[in-house]
Amino acid sequence: MYDDHYGLRGRPFQLTPDPRFWFESATHKKAMAYLGYGLSQGEGFIVVTGDIGAGKTTLVGHLMASIDREQLHVIKLVSTQIEADDLLRLVAQGLDIDCAGLVKAQLLDRIERQLHAVARSGRRTLLIVDEAQALAISALEELRMLSNFQAGGHALLQIFLLGQPEFRARLNGSARLEQLRQRIIALHHLEPMARTEIEPYVLHRLRVVGWAGNPHFSPDAFDALYDGSGGVPRRLNQLAGRVMLFGAVEQCAVVDAAIVHAVLADSAGDHALAGRDDVAGDAQDATPVLAAADDFDDAAAGPVWPAPEPLASRSGAAPSPAGPACDDVAGWPLVLDGAPVEDSVSATLGAPLSFAAGAPEHPPATIAATTALDPRPAAVSRDEDASRYDVAEHISAAPLPGVAQDVDAPVPALPPPPAAAEALAPPADPAIHARLAALEARVEEQETALRRVLTLLVDWVESDSQRPDLSAFTGSAA
Repeated sequence: MYDDHYGLRGRPFQLTPDPRFWFESATHKKAMAYLGYGLSQGEGFIVVTGDIGAGKTTLVGHLMASIDREQLHVIKLVSTQIEADDLLRLVAQGLDIDCAGLVKAQLLDRIERQLHAVARSGRRTLLIVDEAQALAISALEELRMLSNFQAGGHALLQIFLLGQPEFRARLNGSARLEQLRQRIIALHHLEPMARTEIEPYVLHRLRVVGWAGNPHFSPDAFDALYDGSGGVPRRLNQLAGRVMLFGAVEQCAVVDAAIVHAVLADSAGDHALAGRDDVAGDAQDATPVLAAADDFDDAAAGPVWPAPEPLASRSGAAPSPAGPACDDVAGWPLVLDGAPVEDSVSATLGAPLSFAAGAPEHPPATIAATTALDPRPAAVSRDEDASRYDVAEHISAAPLPGVAQDVDAPVPALPPPPAAAEALAPPADPAIHARLAALEARVEEQETALRRVLTLLVDWVESDSQRPDLSAFTGSAA
């Protein structure tokens, strides 16, 4: 997409290694020097390590494109999660040997004969093993044994090992690999590119596909690209490709640090969403259910609260207008969805705060752990503006289950402690809260869908599929 928009002949930041885009950074130049020295020796092991995306495969591609096939027969292995016997069979296949029905001794004999045949034709054999960190120690030892094949004092096989940093640590940390270590004639670790190399790297890849200055990159854009990629080539290619796509979508003629930062922020959002998706199921089960908008008449009216059951129906005593003191409330065990739960109010009052089985029940859709007491008298209804009912003011008017009240002797209400009063304060308007929560959930769903669509678009752009006609989006012919 962005290559058509900017008039390029191809994608300069594709992730698939391509020798055309070879860039000789300081660390890659040193690696090629070690390779040249090792190949000139014609024996032993050459080892190159590097972090993921450091350019090891690109280095091999450049080597394969530059060697003389008339002088060197190359066998390349990329599937390395295998044991010693399977490794031998892969080497035999690279030498055009039919392995069917051969035991190990016969296989080694055929490999040695074929190496001699290649040497008689005037060529040497180079075995390149990628992802060497996945090889078992037995397989590495088998490679060392293969390097022993000689003819006239010259080695018949030279081996080039590429691996991630743990392979280098493995070589130095295993006593079983001491003989192999002694046969390594060249060893190099690929480092990330320096900050000063980002600009020439990016411009080099652009020029390979016919870039003529559109888009223009500002100097601060290269600093932002380095900060976002750490100088690792593959990460830099991925970031630069997304920046170019962003520029094409937004019709940008200049790429600056602000665009790079916008792409980085969008990528960080994708990772955050992916992390939230992993726990979405558990979080949904643990989140209290909000009341539906249909449960409310309007924003001013609260939910319909069921009237407390009269005291006489629970304990045989007549209800009293004078309710229990606040310190008596601590005797109620709080039960939420049939199970006792702790509450911040119980900690404040110094005793568990809960509902017993005979206490007033409330719909799960309107439960709040700190306001579940509902001390409303039976006469309270929606018409009397229940949403503005003050729990702290009327808590003394609620009858306590199982306690007879003296109608003529009102019980003085003990003001709750400041923390308890704050915890017992009901929400100003549950209807508004519920609607705001629904709107926020809808906005988050739309944002999630948009990010996923953008991610799919980026993945499609980075693939090799045919490009569709995007004139409906760009306003011009694709």
